Amino acid sequence: MYLGAYFTTGRIIFIIFFVLAFGSLIIWSYKKDLKNHERYYKNAGKKVAIYGGLIIAIFVAIRFLFGN
Repeated sequence: MYLGAYFTTGRIIFIIFFVLAFGSLIIWSYKKDLKNHERYYKNAGKKVAIYGGLIIAIFVAIRFLFGN
C-alpha cells in the first residue's frame, strides 16, 4: 500500500518535531539528574550483572536437573 496516504506533510513535520523535542527533554533530564545517579546508583551495573547472571544460572540448573 502507498505510504503517502498515511504520512502527510503535516504528520511528517509533527513526527520530526516530536522526536527532536522528546530526545532533547530526555537528554536534558538525564544531565540534570546525573549527580543523583552517581550518588544513589553507585555500582548498580555490577549488581545487575551479578544478580542477573545468578538468576540465569539458577534457571539453567533447574532446567538441566528437571528436564524440559
